[in-house]
Amino acid sequence: MIKAVVGANWGDEGKGKITDMLAKEADIIVRYQGGANAGHTIVNDYGKFALHTMPSGVFYDHTTSIIGNGVALSIPTLIEEMNSIVSKGVPKPKLLVSDRAQMVMSYHILFDQYEEERLGKKSFGSTKSGIAPFYSDKFAKIGFQVSELFHEDTLMDKIERVCATKNVLLEHLYHKPLLVPQDIYRELMGYKEMIAPYVADVSLYLWNALKDGKNILLEGQLGALKDPDHGIYPMVTSSSTLAGYGAIGAGVPPYAIEKVVTVCKAYSSAVGAGAFVSEIFGEEADELRRRGGDGGEFGATTGRPRRMGWFDVVASKYGCRLQGTTDVAFTVLDVLGYLDEIPVCVAYEIDGEITTEFPTTGMLEKAKPVIEKLPGWKCDIRGIRKYEELPEACRNYIEFIEERIGFPITMISNGPGRDDIIMR
Repeated sequence: MIKAVVGANWGDEGKGKITDMLAKEADIIVRYQGGANAGHTIVNDYGKFALHTMPSGVFYDHTTSIIGNGVALSIPTLIEEMNSIVSKGVPKPKLLVSDRAQMVMSYHILFDQYEEERLGKKSFGSTKSGIAPFYSDKFAKIGFQVSELFHEDTLMDKIERVCATKNVLLEHLYHKPLLVPQDIYRELMGYKEMIAPYVADVSLYLWNALKDGKNILLEGQLGALKDPDHGIYPMVTSSSTLAGYGAIGAGVPPYAIEKVVTVCKAYSSAVGAGAFVSEIFGEEADELRRRGGDGGEFGATTGRPRRMGWFDVVASKYGCRLQGTTDVAFTVLDVLGYLDEIPVCVAYEIDGEITTEFPTTGMLEKAKPVIEKLPGWKCDIRGIRKYEELPEACRNYIEFIEERIGFPITMISNGPGRDDIIMR
């Protein structure tokens, strides 16, 4: 059967830890969308890691790690990451890369930087990893698929066509150096050498694994509110962040995805620009940021301080609904132990009207949070393994949120380690 692990909000929900934990029971872990533009932080017996391309289950030697066709594949990042974890004592992962995955090219990263530079103050807050130019090329049908590396006879012709269109923009819009077809060919041949040992027909491999009754875990990147269709457009990512896209990005039947574990933080955080209704500022935000996550709330890819806010019922209920949630994993609950009272955003006020439904971006920009405060539990809950042993105020907080979002909270994370989890 297939389980998907996805985010309810803006990303940064703690999916890496939940995937790492669920991978214990999995045979295969698949990354199915996104690229090296967001990271998953994982703390385990080998140490602390920030992964950007490798699936979060690579730390177990019984699993196969897969890069699906929906991923924006940066081959140098993937290989560098693999070498880096192996150098820290992790057994070399069993890795398969879809022959239908497309590659992030060096010029995608340059175009990302040039465009953010050109937009100046109106920029999208991109991580400059080449993701938007990559997906633009994919859908404009001028991207390079891994399988094309093995058809050298037709490659140069395509490279020349691609360079011709890119160079118009480089010359007239960005005023930057032009692309040289021979350089791009050399870049692709270098990628071929690095990736050749891992290339496979991934959808066929997964089909056979399903028939053999294997457990497959799909790992999403970012969260529902960064989805290009259903998120806070245009401040979104360029590939679908929803569990439903897992069927496409991995090449598996949609009906095979039986469980969707949607990860929600016990408070909110976001990296990058865009509407964020429950956002807090100043000393209040600084203290939550300092105490948050493991070593503070800073982006795993950029190191940027994350924007902080209280739990947002409206956004989380919407995110869980879109993901098709069967289970909610509630993370970083231990962080809130310092508060006398815990604010929760339970509704939005837009133009004098109160709503609990998540609106489109134009309305979202006008939304003000409606806050309800719950009593804090004022103690450290790390180390607790049984739900009944949590302080009453802590259980009340969980149950209040569960009731408001309308989806069952079945896992509670109360610390950064692999075993800091309460199953409910």
